[in-house]
Amino acid sequence: MLAAICCAELLGPVVYEGRDAFSGEPIGRPQASPLVQLAAVSEDQTGNTYDLVQEMLKGPALENYPSLDIGLTRTFSATGKLIPVTASSTSREGQRTTFAVLDETHLWNAVNGGHRLSDVLRRNLAKMNGRSIETTNAFVPGEDSVAEKSAEFAQKIRERKVRDSGLLYDHVEPPFEVDKTDEKSILAALRHVYGDAVWINFERIISEIWDPATDPQDSDRFYFNMITHATDSWLSQPEWLACQDLDRPAEPGDVVTLGFDGSRKRTRGVTDATALIGCRVSDGHLFQIAVWEQPEGPDGEGWEVPIIEVLAAVDDAFDRYSVVGFYADPAKWEGHVNTWEAKYGPRLQVKASANHLVEWWMTGGRASLTVRALEIIHNAIIDREMTHDGSFALTRHMLNARRRVGRAGVTIAKEHPSSPKKIDAAIAATLAFKARADAIAAGVTEVKKKSRKLYRF
Repeated sequence: MLAAICCAELLGPVVYEGRDAFSGEPIGRPQASPLVQLAAVSEDQTGNTYDLVQEMLKGPALENYPSLDIGLTRTFSATGKLIPVTASSTSREGQRTTFAVLDETHLWNAVNGGHRLSDVLRRNLAKMNGRSIETTNAFVPGEDSVAEKSAEFAQKIRERKVRDSGLLYDHVEPPFEVDKTDEKSILAALRHVYGDAVWINFERIISEIWDPATDPQDSDRFYFNMITHATDSWLSQPEWLACQDLDRPAEPGDVVTLGFDGSRKRTRGVTDATALIGCRVSDGHLFQIAVWEQPEGPDGEGWEVPIIEVLAAVDDAFDRYSVVGFYADPAKWEGHVNTWEAKYGPRLQVKASANHLVEWWMTGGRASLTVRALEIIHNAIIDREMTHDGSFALTRHMLNARRRVGRAGVTIAKEHPSSPKKIDAAIAATLAFKARADAIAAGVTEVKKKSRKLYRF
């Protein structure tokens, strides 16, 4: 497919000129001076596609375009050229590129020059109003590949955190959890992922999946096209997505608990997020109330957490739901946490600590308590004893969390202290879920809808 598109970009009428007045069909014209680049981080990778370009152009194309000069390392037409390029090539800055293929971008990283190559190609394309196609296997989160960066950009567009710049993102995964012990489940997943690739020998792939020498994570990536997790991830994407439930949203009057993790402005780097997460007591359904994150680009310059919005969201949550527990990490928010305790204390049925209703420190000599709180929510996710609303920020923060082992046990952290990949919503979710566990232990499970009076059983 890539080879065919490259041939069309070199020779065909690919520039949109409007529609035919009579038929309504689109009209195109060839590029005036096409420069088509087939890019990868190694010559072997570019050869995989360029070899097919050569085969395609050596047929009837030569009869219709007699000026074609098809070489081993480049192809010239009467007005343009198609050339493979790699990260080891000399600088491509400023070239008048009209179309580019970025191939196998899960292998493009900073070390092998992939980041620089993609940046240069995209700058050149922008100047020519050109287009590119990026192809990849499922990337490994945390490797900082070009494929991972593109997926993150697509996610930010969906969340409306950045402007849509004309990106078409197509990623197909199995719509259900694959039971790798069940041939029917595997076959259904493979057929969904491979679509109309009728040449695939599914029996051979199943035998590879069942080979004891095959790493299960490699099966997920290369056969099921699933973005799994980094080696130190606290949760894998399949584990988290298996608990998603969009059919039972939180409703006004539901008995819930809240978790809060806040931040303030940073002098350097990306400011940590501030998150307010809810958890329904009856079934452990986590839902995102609000997450405040520093915007991308110029809008993020000098950004600070909108404290007024945060306070209003907390007030609204107490008005909307029957809140029986509210645990908040008070770091940098001590004054507001004290205000919440005074304002809402009479309504809360569970206490964060012996002396405080809301204040729940995640640090400061409380490692064993933190480990236990994380263990409670992690076990519930793994055992599917909870659900969540699939909200973008909460999901992203959960999957950003990295496992750290200390003397007290397993805790979570960002991949590194200055990482822009935040986990604050994961902390807030942990606090909400811990408050829910305490509410169940205290017997607070139901509410009388009209009066919103709480009953203990």
